[in-house]
Amino acid sequence: MHIHLIAICGAGMGALAGLLKKAGHHVTGSDQNVYPPMSTYLSKLGIQVYDGYSPENISETPDLVVIGNAIRKENPESQAVISAGIDFLSFPGALRRFFLCDRTTIAVTGTHGKTTTTALLAWILTSAGYDPSFLVGGICLNFDGPVRLGRGDYFVIEGDEYDTAFFDKVPKFLRYQPDVAVLANVEFDHADIYPNFDAVFDAFAALVANMPPNGFLAAGVDCPSVRRLVENAQCIVTTYATDHPADISARDISFRDAAMRFCLTCENRNTAELKSPLVGMHNLKNILAAYAICKNIGVAHDEFAKGLASFKGIKRRQEVRGVVNDIVVIDDFAHHPTAVRETLNALKMQWGRRRIVAIFEPRTNTSRRKYFQDKYAKSFHSADIVIVAPVYNQSMISSEERFDSEKLALDLRDIGKDAASAADLDETLKLSMEKLRPGDVAVLFSNGGFGGLHEKLLEKLTITNRN
Repeated sequence: MHIHLIAICGAGMGALAGLLKKAGHHVTGSDQNVYPPMSTYLSKLGIQVYDGYSPENISETPDLVVIGNAIRKENPESQAVISAGIDFLSFPGALRRFFLCDRTTIAVTGTHGKTTTTALLAWILTSAGYDPSFLVGGICLNFDGPVRLGRGDYFVIEGDEYDTAFFDKVPKFLRYQPDVAVLANVEFDHADIYPNFDAVFDAFAALVANMPPNGFLAAGVDCPSVRRLVENAQCIVTTYATDHPADISARDISFRDAAMRFCLTCENRNTAELKSPLVGMHNLKNILAAYAICKNIGVAHDEFAKGLASFKGIKRRQEVRGVVNDIVVIDDFAHHPTAVRETLNALKMQWGRRRIVAIFEPRTNTSRRKYFQDKYAKSFHSADIVIVAPVYNQSMISSEERFDSEKLALDLRDIGKDAASAADLDETLKLSMEKLRPGDVAVLFSNGGFGGLHEKLLEKLTITNRN
């Protein structure tokens, strides 16, 4: 079957393209934002990607078109699909049709931690011999890709709360109809589709209400909203937390020998020490969520420990992109204030006394708006220096609701932080070079390509070091 994906370079859509290719289909796609690592991944699979949206991209008349949720009804390519009467589905609809119906679906949901937890679960189940399928919104380093088509009973998937498509305005995770789920945390996000926190809460309430009575839910009860959501859950619930009473928790947490170490407490019994390459309290919560799911499935503790210790992580999650003149350049996807704060706290734990230089691009539909304007200042507490790049594609956001990068820098300086804002990406690079010195850790926060700033910074540092 010839299947064409519109907006193929999105994290989920690119992963779906990989699954469809592995299942034996002829896959093509189109996108207007084509950049690594997804573009590299699709190229390796031999999937043709058209740059930009046009009716010409479907001139070969595919059997099915999958329309991503980034596509609006007015998109010329999607209009051509509808006009030609070509069969089309949403991303979750295609997943359901081709991969989820005959497997036990494990969905990892929540505002933060979905990608890491999904990848960790997939790897532990694979390591333990369960041969699962999975789809993750990132490149899993243990698999060198975001998908795997296994022969086992389980399909592990990242359950996003974003809407399904312009023709199906419900959260994607509802279309997956999970049998097993993680509900990690609930905060406001996606300001372009959710008017307020209550709307976000209602979306997750629908998830809990639709869990089958014999289903299983791992609930991260450090989050007050999750505690509210699971109070009347009809399915089986196991709670986990680091700071609140729960069925599964952790103690004796430390960082040494380049690893986080801790003991689990489960059913009032303590386990032997576990070792994890994942660092930070936010990652510890992700690990507890994975443990809750694995325990429910029946994964032996020793198998869990082995899989955890050998987990290599995800691209763009605290990923070291290079080291020049003892300056470490790290790429991270974090963009929500909570995610930025927790990532910086983890980097401080990992890198000790090194200075942390945070370079932040407001790029998501929420971070480009002023909803979190005041909250971001507190998020950079663990950074020694902060450089705020201009709002990405700011002309698309009205001036009244636009995030103010200069104000964030000013707010940070008011609380004693060394901070500056840049007028453009060239100035962002210039400020970075002026601030960085040997021994520093530079972490670049963006959910997009950041204009290739990672490569440009490493190149500049290399040239400077040679001179």
